[in-house]
Amino acid sequence: MKVVKKLILTLGLLAPAILLAQIPSSIKLKTGDFIFQDLDCGPLCDAIEQVTKSYGGKHFSHIGLVSIQKDSIFIIEAIGKEVQLTPINSFLKRTKNPMLIGRVKTKYAQVAKDAVGFALEEKGVPYDDEFLYDNKKYYCSELIYDAFKKANRGKDFFILEPMTFKKPGSDQFFPVWIEYYKKLDIEIPEAEPGINPGGISTSNKITILNP
Repeated sequence: MKVVKKLILTLGLLAPAILLAQIPSSIKLKTGDFIFQDLDCGPLCDAIEQVTKSYGGKHFSHIGLVSIQKDSIFIIEAIGKEVQLTPINSFLKRTKNPMLIGRVKTKYAQVAKDAVGFALEEKGVPYDDEFLYDNKKYYCSELIYDAFKKANRGKDFFILEPMTFKKPGSDQFFPVWIEYYKKLDIEIPEAEPGINPGGISTSNKITILNP
């Protein structure tokens, strides 16, 4: 029995190291770093990935912002029902797909730190399932956009672009979006301003640390 308990304890201690192995050992995460994820959330994620361009031709449907607190690593993110602070291991467990780590260029380091401070203050703000900018809710990359704009003295740091919910090269909406917005009982916000993880990953203000 003692052997079993010891084994369980050992595995528990090793688990964080195993999960963090998804991040190259040469990278020491800093407050303000980005982690880009390719989440397999079904047709919605597939539709998002088909109409967005990401660094290196990869596919990203989620982004979180690193916050180092004492000796612990957390991710501030908009996911589920609200903006929340997630332990790094819980964040990494969500997918086995490769993740990219991004970091702002050195001259923007203070902006990144201030952006994290703003994002942390937004904990508990509802998730923006309508994907509409400036409606007092946040989806993942919208939180990042506002945090960095606030930290950049109200000036755009990343760029809002017209969103599309149509199949590439077509005037037809993805069926999944038609059904999605029908349930919300609102019109599809085609061409409304928005931002996505892929767009942030290609910004000339950041460097991808594990290309």
